[in-house]
Amino acid sequence: MTESSEPRFSWWLVLRLCTFQIGSAMGDILVTSIWNRIMIVNFGFPALPIGLLIALRYLLSPLSLYAGFRSDTTLFLGLRRTSYIWLGRAMMVASFPLLGLSITLFDASRNASFGWILAFISFLLYGTGTLLSGSPFLALVRDAMPRARQGLALSVLETALILFFPIAAISFSLVLHEYTLAGFWELIVITALVGGFFWVFAIAGVEQRGVMHKAVEHTAEKTRAQFQEFRGTFTKIYNDPRARAFMLFLGGATFSAWAQDAILEPFGAEVLQATIAQTTRYSSYWQGATALILIIAAFVWRKRKPERQAPIAKIGLGIMGAGMLWLALTSLTGIRWMVNPALLVFGIGFGFYTFSAFQLLVVMTSDKAAGAYLGLWTVTILLTRGLGILAGGALRDGLYGFTQSHPLTYGIIFGLEGLGLLISIVLLARVNIIGFARDTGRISPTEAQVIAAEV
Repeated sequence: MTESSEPRFSWWLVLRLCTFQIGSAMGDILVTSIWNRIMIVNFGFPALPIGLLIALRYLLSPLSLYAGFRSDTTLFLGLRRTSYIWLGRAMMVASFPLLGLSITLFDASRNASFGWILAFISFLLYGTGTLLSGSPFLALVRDAMPRARQGLALSVLETALILFFPIAAISFSLVLHEYTLAGFWELIVITALVGGFFWVFAIAGVEQRGVMHKAVEHTAEKTRAQFQEFRGTFTKIYNDPRARAFMLFLGGATFSAWAQDAILEPFGAEVLQATIAQTTRYSSYWQGATALILIIAAFVWRKRKPERQAPIAKIGLGIMGAGMLWLALTSLTGIRWMVNPALLVFGIGFGFYTFSAFQLLVVMTSDKAAGAYLGLWTVTILLTRGLGILAGGALRDGLYGFTQSHPLTYGIIFGLEGLGLLISIVLLARVNIIGFARDTGRISPTEAQVIAAEV
């Protein structure tokens, strides 16, 4: 396939790529919905170190920038994207048994310091593997799609990921009703085998079908030049005020949306006295609603230009903020029936936001440096997600130490998240998305004027 030609769009290829998200959903449910609940509620550990380990992969997210750049410029094992993806996912599979060993040590003794070492190594492998494979995977999907369908393909993949979250959560809750060491090991084995299989199956042979620019063979003599190119590329991106404004928007929205990630299940246990099976399903409620909205949005707005998605993102952020404020009220009142509607409202808003935000990611990306731009947006999302998770755990410990009230502690945290999501609407309004799309050649000046008038 030549550089000037575009690949043909194939729903079968998109659906096969979607199966990649099965392992991603299973891994995340294991470490952020089950492991953290066991560590905080069953073992009695503080939330801050738990949040720090969960956030570790996000705090290491600058590695994703270099991974995206390398996949743009350097072949690895004869392939441009695929080898990086499989290396990263192999590291993730290797991390699961180490996590099981750490839980085994803590199950025997809460003072098992080696358990923390194993947990750290496990999360380090998991995080590094995620980062090595994340940007190349997004770039592979983008390469494999015609320009007009790239945003749609990324939105469908994100829909699949969110759809697999509730499926994984419900499945895991059926396996593990209450904590047992044997039950946790069973989840580890299932995740490693099923997730590992689909990480291979989903992308095998895809790279040859994508739009492939000529990859640069790596030689020792070119390393210095590549580094200079790497630095120059990101300096150029960062010096663009539109890119900086988009980074600020992505960071603010992501931080606010994910501060609840490590503490949602402990909230259910400590405020609403929910079982581990019930709290594991919290993810299925809001992420199931998100997946449903994403499917509806993909049908209703399938012909809407990516450059016109900002208003939908603002609507989504507003609904998400309302859901978080409702969750804050649930914590303060302790009314159990309110939690599920609050999570559903949050999930509905997240669906609108996610559908439009992934379209905007494509718009805020140039063809010549797709891996670099997507790597930068990936890093922004991952880093602020990690900081949000860490902040949620720290606030949980600090506020509880000060107030000695779980309802008040979680209510304040959820309220702050809702406020942050509403502020993100203002941040998005400051991004000149249409101007960026015009200057990178995605749309003509005439189209830019028309779209600007509409939005």
